[in-house]
Amino acid sequence: MLHGKRITVVVPAFNTSVRVARVIATLPAFVDRCVVVDDASTDNTPAMADALAAADPHVKVVHHPVNRKLGGSMKTGFANATGDVVLYTDADLPFDMAEAARALRLLRYYEADIVSAYRFDRTGEGSARAIYTWVYNLFIRRLFGVRMRDINFAFKLCRTRIFEHIELKSEGSFIDAELIIRARKLGYEVIQFGVDYFPRTRGESTLASGSVIRRILREMFALRKELKGLQRITPQAG
Repeated sequence: MLHGKRITVVVPAFNTSVRVARVIATLPAFVDRCVVVDDASTDNTPAMADALAAADPHVKVVHHPVNRKLGGSMKTGFANATGDVVLYTDADLPFDMAEAARALRLLRYYEADIVSAYRFDRTGEGSARAIYTWVYNLFIRRLFGVRMRDINFAFKLCRTRIFEHIELKSEGSFIDAELIIRARKLGYEVIQFGVDYFPRTRGESTLASGSVIRRILREMFALRKELKGLQRITPQAG
């Protein structure tokens, strides 16, 4: 607990057993609960996560019977968060977990609802990913009027109460942007801060694969259509 706030960390996991153990080992002492969402992994992630939970009462594991991708995992994690504040990251742990304390201070100082981190330096990912990210952020800005830096980065600290009003629908990688877009449209305060980035040392990201991009575009334009429909509705005269 930090200044009266109970903290839950959500970690989506798919075939990332070693990395999940590393995330849990680096959790700050002020974290009250860590929710690991096993997204129907086919390696030893389920057994590893269950063993970690058996050894640490602060760890809870939720198993998906079928693979629901990042969006489904994040929604499950948020639904199982018990703290006043929930931090979402991924099993790659692309930042120093000590940054969570700084994010909490910013949340309190600015009375914000979401603190979203961005990476100071992304050169380790290569020029193709940098271009992809720039184009993606441009799409979000043009379609939704939301100007954010590195909107898809896996570091979002949220007041849990916002999920009483935000209904996330994405099942894929668009969920990061959807969370920020819906929060902004509802008037929630979103702030950003920069962190040092630690590129993954194992495996490859699937974010820029053709199937993932097609799904992002479908969900992006579906949300655009939904929000435009809401804007056309005007209150009836009493």
